[in-house]
Amino acid sequence: MALIDILSPSAVFPTLKVGSKKQALQELSAHAATLLKRDEREIFETLNQRERLGSTGVGNGIAIPHGKLAKMDRLFGMFARLERPIDFESLDGEPVDLIFLLLAPESAGADHLKALARVARLLRDPEVARKLRQCRDAQAIHALLTGAPADAV
Repeated sequence: MALIDILSPSAVFPTLKVGSKKQALQELSAHAATLLKRDEREIFETLNQRERLGSTGVGNGIAIPHGKLAKMDRLFGMFARLERPIDFESLDGEPVDLIFLLLAPESAGADHLKALARVARLLRDPEVARKLRQCRDAQAIHALLTGAPADAV
């Protein structure tokens, strides 16, 4: 599964302004709800429930909040670069400034795990993370994450 199949240009936010983990999850839930035409509260509760199991802050300033939703027909990704890093209770204790949200159908199984692994591998690449932190343009960020040409978006 290629990231271009789950991340649309409209789901990239180059300068999200939030002050806390909860606010970040609320903002991401609101944007996802709009793009997916779903209930914002349902998305937020799904993400929050997953966070209670353990932080999805994977280290090096990166978080990958994720969850499964009923009646969803495809994997959905969203990326946000935070204006200021926030405490995300990450495994390494470092603040987070790059967030990739992943939502999957309840029946996704291995596809969900494969997408999570792909996102984690990409964001853990120090060069990719550096470029994402420097970039302020949604199209360029989308191109960097998906491998799509920036002008084709």
